[in-house]
Amino acid sequence: MAKRAASKSPKTKFDRPKNFYEAVYRVVVRIPRGRVMSYGQIATLLGAPRAARAVGYAMRACPDGLPWQRVINGKGQISARTEVQRPIIQRMLLEKEGVRFDKTDTCDMERLRWEPRDPERFFYEGSADVPFG
Repeated sequence: MAKRAASKSPKTKFDRPKNFYEAVYRVVVRIPRGRVMSYGQIATLLGAPRAARAVGYAMRACPDGLPWQRVINGKGQISARTEVQRPIIQRMLLEKEGVRFDKTDTCDMERLRWEPRDPERFFYEGSADVPFG
């Protein structure tokens, strides 16, 4: 019986991040449909466990086409922002992907949290330069 080739993630322009934001985007672009990650989880994966807020700033400035809606807070909720419409759009996009929220506007992080099979691949060498890193 032939061995099945390991599936590889498609190449993206963020595969060789030049800065912390691009390192964040390298993770976010790989979060599968219907799954989520928290800001803190991404920061920890990158090697900067105290940089959840910096991940939030990166998400606020993310380029078009990135599945930004898949990044939520550690409680399993959409973080409120100054914009009224953005959280509404985020919830609609997540629900369209099959993410369900309960009456407290919380999703099941235990079931929906995405964790990459190869976390060491996402470590960002420049994490020491990040504030709060």
